[in-house]
Amino acid sequence: MAAYMDSRIIPRIVRGAAVFFKTSAFCIGLSLADYGAASGKESLPARTGFLVIAPDRGFLGNQETRELFAEFKSTHPAVLAFAGREYAGTGGDYSGYLTQAIEELGRNGISDIVAVPLFLSAEDPWLKKAAARLAGKVRFAPSMAQSHLTAQILLDRTAALSRDPAQERLVIVGSGAIDEPGELAMRGELERLGSYVTRYLPFKEVRVGIYYGREAEAGLQSRKNQAVDDLVMRTAAKKGRTLVIPFFIGAKYDSHMSAVNGLKEKFAELDIAWDGQEILPHPNALLFLKKTANNHLPPTPDKVGIVIMPHGANQPYNDAVEQVVAPLRSRYRIEMAYGMADPVTISRAVSRLEQQGVGHIVFVRMYAVSPQMKAASDYILGLSDVPPGQGHDHGDAHDPADAAPPSQVRSAAVFSTFGGYEEDPAIAGILYERIMEVSKTPQQETVIVLAHGSERDEDDEKWRTVINGHIERLRTRREQASDLPRFRGIHAATIREDWPEKREQAIARLKEMIRQGNRDGGRTLLISHRLYGGGPYRSFLKGEEFTMNDKGFAPHPVLTRWLERGIANAIRDMKDMKPQTHRINDSKEKHHE
Repeated sequence: MAAYMDSRIIPRIVRGAAVFFKTSAFCIGLSLADYGAASGKESLPARTGFLVIAPDRGFLGNQETRELFAEFKSTHPAVLAFAGREYAGTGGDYSGYLTQAIEELGRNGISDIVAVPLFLSAEDPWLKKAAARLAGKVRFAPSMAQSHLTAQILLDRTAALSRDPAQERLVIVGSGAIDEPGELAMRGELERLGSYVTRYLPFKEVRVGIYYGREAEAGLQSRKNQAVDDLVMRTAAKKGRTLVIPFFIGAKYDSHMSAVNGLKEKFAELDIAWDGQEILPHPNALLFLKKTANNHLPPTPDKVGIVIMPHGANQPYNDAVEQVVAPLRSRYRIEMAYGMADPVTISRAVSRLEQQGVGHIVFVRMYAVSPQMKAASDYILGLSDVPPGQGHDHGDAHDPADAAPPSQVRSAAVFSTFGGYEEDPAIAGILYERIMEVSKTPQQETVIVLAHGSERDEDDEKWRTVINGHIERLRTRREQASDLPRFRGIHAATIREDWPEKREQAIARLKEMIRQGNRDGGRTLLISHRLYGGGPYRSFLKGEEFTMNDKGFAPHPVLTRWLERGIANAIRDMKDMKPQTHRINDSKEKHHE
């Protein structure tokens, strides 16, 4: 946030402000030669380009912004324009530079312009003035506070200082408010970002203070800023260690004259752990720009990658999965992320794709039913703000009492996900094959289709419902084609293998089903209803008499076709997805609404 502190906070900055505003002219990154100009014919589709609006921070701060923007511009068609507080008599009118930026994009064939605010808050008064000047000319993307990538910056700044969070207090200092509605909105943003930090660092207390900018009424500015000073001093006086994190994008004229240094001088005599940085520079700022842009760009074939997450196990299991995936490798960039939503494995797979220029990623949960690993993987990918439960929990229930949630990927990619191969009706065809491979005398045989199962009763029931759907398809097939013989019975069962108490009950029921099937000269067939192999089923059922097909589903063309359809549908959904936009409102009356 680029508002200025009052003279009591940063006295040297105020004295030098006029000089620096005369010398740090507003800058626009205008070169788009790498992209080529379109012909301008009306028949051409609209090309999307990006107007990055950043706070004018003075010479050194703007240099940091230009360096960040240059990296962004190397991969996306964009221009840069600064916005700031206008100084009467210094030529500080920013509207001309915004107009220049729009015109430059137009000359390069850009007819669809997305404004990307390199501002923490949409309530920043400088950003709101820029938005008013651009009304009807551009679409505004959300500001940085809305992104988990920004929350990760705050987490990094805080983790670098923290030693024992349970015995520490955290004060997050923001800047830029000019009225109480704006302060309230900014406070809410920082509190949400702070709550993200406390998922990983359980501080004893977290407080937020918002300094007012120089555009605020003088009396209000003085009173509000004094309240923030008092907050820091009161917190520092309490027992335990106090951390102070300045979290804004402030003035930085040189290495000494900066908003952060001004605060450091102000609180120099307090016993606090001080972070001498702010939001910029940080690698996530570039990821924020790229991710925002990718959200507004279509998933072209050269920019799409696939991450497939099967459970994984030993090499034979993995080899079977690789055979399923192999036919698709000639069409897509594919990375594997075996495991139960492991953030390290997923992050590495995503990074490998991004290193190849991928901006859109389809994430495949190659698990039996769609809820499996969804909560965990959605959180890791930044698609959900709700942390998942921990442990071997296929239901992914969120338990706030659990340990810290998994880390989220640091990625500029746009994600689309799907899962649940057993929900594909074509799985009934594999099931038919597996039954017939072990069947000898169908009229005397009882078939039990056995799956892993879930911890929660409702999830386990849904899984059995999926299996019963396949069984019903087999009955329909028998009636229509007469190629499936009539068995004594076909039943669905789950063993709930990862939860001992529920597993014991499930095994007891399963053993009774096996014994019933064996009565009167009968024969019981167990069909492993899992991706590969039979897992621990034989050991759990030791001593019982049954014939088991423990192949599982993979490899099989049906699974390859499931992947192929799911990927195609996910890419189509990304093309149809409307990107999130944000309306920056400069009306106090509407703000109150």
